[in-house]
Amino acid sequence: MTTTNRPIRRALVSVFHKEGIEVLAEAFIKAGTEVVSTGSTAKRLAELGVKVTEVSEVTGFPECLDGRVKTLDPHIHAGILADMTNENHAAQLEKFGIKPFDLVVVNLYPFADTVRSGADEAATIEKIDIGGPSMVRGAAKNNATVAIITDPNDYALVAARIENGEGFSLEERRWLAGKAFAHTASYDATINEWTAKHWPKPATVDQPSAEGETEVNEAKFPAAFTRTWDRAHVLRYGENPHQQAALYLDPLNQNGFAHAEQLGGKPMSYNNYVDADAAWRAVWDFAPQIAVAVVKHNNPCGLAVGATVAEAHKKAHACDPMSAYGGVIAANSKVTMEMAESVRPIFTEVIVAPDYDADALELLQTKKKNLRILKVTEPPKSKTQFRQIDGGLLVQSTDLIDAPGDNPDAWKLVSGEPADEQTIRDLVFAWRAIRCVKSNAILIAHDQATVGIGMGQVNRVDSANLSVERANTLADGANRTQGAVAASDAFFPFADGAEILINAGVKAIVQPGGSIRDEEVFEAARKAGVTMYVTGTRHFFH
Repeated sequence: MTTTNRPIRRALVSVFHKEGIEVLAEAFIKAGTEVVSTGSTAKRLAELGVKVTEVSEVTGFPECLDGRVKTLDPHIHAGILADMTNENHAAQLEKFGIKPFDLVVVNLYPFADTVRSGADEAATIEKIDIGGPSMVRGAAKNNATVAIITDPNDYALVAARIENGEGFSLEERRWLAGKAFAHTASYDATINEWTAKHWPKPATVDQPSAEGETEVNEAKFPAAFTRTWDRAHVLRYGENPHQQAALYLDPLNQNGFAHAEQLGGKPMSYNNYVDADAAWRAVWDFAPQIAVAVVKHNNPCGLAVGATVAEAHKKAHACDPMSAYGGVIAANSKVTMEMAESVRPIFTEVIVAPDYDADALELLQTKKKNLRILKVTEPPKSKTQFRQIDGGLLVQSTDLIDAPGDNPDAWKLVSGEPADEQTIRDLVFAWRAIRCVKSNAILIAHDQATVGIGMGQVNRVDSANLSVERANTLADGANRTQGAVAASDAFFPFADGAEILINAGVKAIVQPGGSIRDEEVFEAARKAGVTMYVTGTRHFFH
């Protein structure tokens, strides 16, 4: 295998997106490069003054089947795949009268763009490229003598190498081949993602699960998980300064938090994305009510529902003003001037909302120049969550407030009197809020706002103590647990955790139940005259 540069004398060009092709055309003309091309690409190159040979002239066969068959011919693929460092390959080309290619420039039908446009199934299928990936893979495989270009950002580099007559070195051709294989792998993975969703296994295909295995939903958990993401931004660093990080986007989804429009402030960091995404998801757990979340280190330090977005923010901030310093604020309603004025004196890293009143946006942009202001027009829609482990990937459906036990009508009263209307509202609020708190999680609420949150502890007693401590450490010395309600994300394994809340003055508790010592927990609540409901549903968040 040669390590020398190979001049580019003959090129095959077939691109769907024509942007930037002028750069190549100018180089082809100056160098006198022989150019073979297809359909609309040939037409565009000819318009730019390039002398072009149509593929049909090379193959001796016209394009057919509405363009489905153009380049799928030995006269094209032998010219791509012939390793010209192999004397036998060179002899065979001469025997069959086929000329080799030194350069292949291809980009593919816009499958992802077509899906995002809402096109019907027939139109989507037509944008599954066949000849393009075949040419790309063939040229990438034969990088011994062929340079493959799939990225328009490389056109200027190609033009320079054509004009100086040197072509590419083997190391450069291998680098380009690697990019090409990544391109086709991503393309096929995107198609697979779409087909897995739209073409699930028919009910007529009977394939019983192996003994002891859970029946598989192939649409959610295909045998081969081949999702792909495109790099959008390289971030300054990751969770810590010594870590590298980047943001990638789903090519089939141009919505969601990752596509937030930034209206002001410094560039987003890795931690900004993590915290703001957590806050954004938290507030939509309460829709259609107006809600605001204040999040720090991927945990809420305040959540509240209000009649206005400004009221919701004030209530959320009041939960834990100290922890809110340097936090992230999310609202599921348009940010008003009143809320912006409330945010102004608070050091905040990020604010995210579906929209902003013009005067509110101007105030935040001019008075808080470092504040990252994000606009996300749609609520979270992701139904799948991923977590990487060493050597593997865990995939699960997203934890939403949609389990049977999330409906208060399904709750079971196990202690005390039935809660009145206001208490039920607070219990429902607390139960929805607990979903976004890291386990073990205990949350105390009053007037549809958090007043104390205990999170991320290795036992429920510590979380209960922390929630009470947080509720009762404000400067005014107010006892905010007295007459409040509490929620636990999972059952109390012993009565001690519940007793901490009861002794602090909590009047009602909602929890999943399911402990072997449930009766001890219920009895502690009954003895204190505290109302307790069990949901039969838990919301762990690790």
